[in-house]
This record gives sequence, structure tokens and C-alpha cells, in this order.
Amino acid sequence: MKDNIVLIGMPGAGKSTLGVILAKVLGKDFIDADLVIQKEEGRLLSRIIEEEGADGFLKIEERINKGLNPGQAVIATGGSVVYGPEAMEHLRTIGTVVYLKLSCEAVFGRLRDIRGRGVVLREGQTLEELYAERSVLYEKYAHLTVEEDGLTVEETLEKTLQSLNLLVE
Repeated sequence: MKDNIVLIGMPGAGKSTLGVILAKVLGKDFIDADLVIQKEEGRLLSRIIEEEGADGFLKIEERINKGLNPGQAVIATGGSVVYGPEAMEHLRTIGTVVYLKLSCEAVFGRLRDIRGRGVVLREGQTLEELYAERSVLYEKYAHLTVEEDGLTVEETLEKTLQSLNLLVE
């Protein structure tokens, strides 16, 4: 297994929640890429999207993610990280990429204020369209996929740890 674990998936999939617990269990650092973006930009994600537009935000997100280079960490990425091919290739090189897969219905159930969360949606785009578009990219970049529908955080943690143990280099 590579030194870092990179979590990708839709907003609401639990990347940050699982990431903190996974880091504790494995004795690794935890990095929330969205918080790194906010800190470096000095603005909330929703403000960056509002001021720079979706494309501007995606450029910032890609630049910051491809600059991450921790030694032993669990990295929770933003849901839109998969739009940055250079960032994704970098993350695949420095870590094992785990796709936390949640059905569109489950994502709907977990998300309340999608715009307030800083989710990149194009004008007129529905959550279903976003889900369909991103799912293909998550599958493309993931080393491993953890299906988490109907699972508790503890069960998702257990399934993720089992999946990581199956990955042998």
C-alpha cells in the first residue's frame, strides 16, 4: 500500500468524516483538501465559486491538490477534484485512491444546502446530472471502490480497511 490514502466521491459521501477516523486508526495525518483551499485562498469554497465561477474554482482546486505532498496521510478531497486530470494523476502517484461510492438517492438524502456547501454545479445542472457525470470520473481514477449504501460510518471504515488490505503492490 502507498503511504497516503486519498478519498474521492460525491459531496455527502463522508470523505471528511471517514478520513478523520481512518487517519486515527492508521496513525496517519489527516488533510481535508477543501480546508487547504479555503486557507490558501482566504475564502470559503462557496465564496470562491461565487467570485471565480465554476471554472475558476476548478483551476484553484487542481493547483492546490497537485501541490499536496504529505508523507503519511489520509487526504479527503473535494467532490470536484476529479475534474483536474493533473491533480488526479498526482494523487494516484502519491497515494491509494479510494472511491467512496454512494447512490444518487443516498447523496440526495445526505445533502441539505448543496450550494452553501460549495458544490460546483453548472447553471441549470441537476444533482442527478452531476452524479452521472462524476461517477464515470470517480471510477476512472479509483484504485479501490467502497460501496457504502446502507452502511454506518463504522461499517464503511471496516469495509475500507478490508479493501486496503486486499491491495498488494
